[in-house]
Amino acid sequence: MIDPVPGAPLPARPTERDRLRTAAQQFEGVFVAQLFKEMRATVPADDAAPGQDMYTGLMDDALANIAAGKSSHGIGEALFRQLSARLGAGHDTSNGAGDGNRGR
Repeated sequence: MIDPVPGAPLPARPTERDRLRTAAQQFEGVFVAQLFKEMRATVPADDAAPGQDMYTGLMDDALANIAAGKSSHGIGEALFRQLSARLGAGHDTSNGAGDGNRGR
């Protein structure tokens, strides 16, 4: 770990909402990666090079995580809105969406 520069402000600790958003995005990344895996299983493999499956899987995981991080209407965001309402601090309405309950 790098020692902080004397007099420099320390980085802020992530809040519960920040950690929840990160976990929801990671969940969406796992979900999308599984979708990629299942879609690739439907395509016949022609003379695959040794290790190609491993590298293709790594690429799919990376693309899934990137897609999940950029998605504002995916399963991760929906999960975040639902669970953040239970944190007691309300829910994030920065994208114009509520918690999905419409006041129920």
